[in-house]
Amino acid sequence: MKIESIAISRKKGTRKVPVIKARIEAAHGIAGDAHAGPWHRQISFLATESIDKAKQQGLDVTFGSYAENIATSGIDWPAVPVGTRLNLGDTVIIEITQIGKTCHHKCAIYYQAGDCIMPTQGVFGKVITGGDIRQGDDIRFIGAEKD
Repeated sequence: MKIESIAISRKKGTRKVPVIKARIEAAHGIAGDAHAGPWHRQISFLATESIDKAKQQGLDVTFGSYAENIATSGIDWPAVPVGTRLNLGDTVIIEITQIGKTCHHKCAIYYQAGDCIMPTQGVFGKVITGGDIRQGDDIRFIGAEKD
């Protein structure tokens, strides 16, 4: 299980831009990201497998298109229970707080595809322990083995 992409945006409602590395701040989120703050959705995750499936359906999407902060490989996010803790890289610990979300405003992806995958495939978490992460870092479940 790996971090395939890290993406941030300075403003909410805009497509996130991939970066090679990021500083993760405890109880806040990714430094410089518009969605960071003292709430339960500090960081968002989406599987690259979900992004690839959208591409196969003819959508012009890439890392950050769904406003996900971290695109991963090897994790079936909808199957990960709320409360699960993950270790990203060497020091960062994230606790999963929400599976999916309600899209209050239809995004550009919705109009392009007639649907958006974040409400069912996206996962959100809060930062327990901060630190630095890089594209390619390993992701490990804490306290339980996951397939």
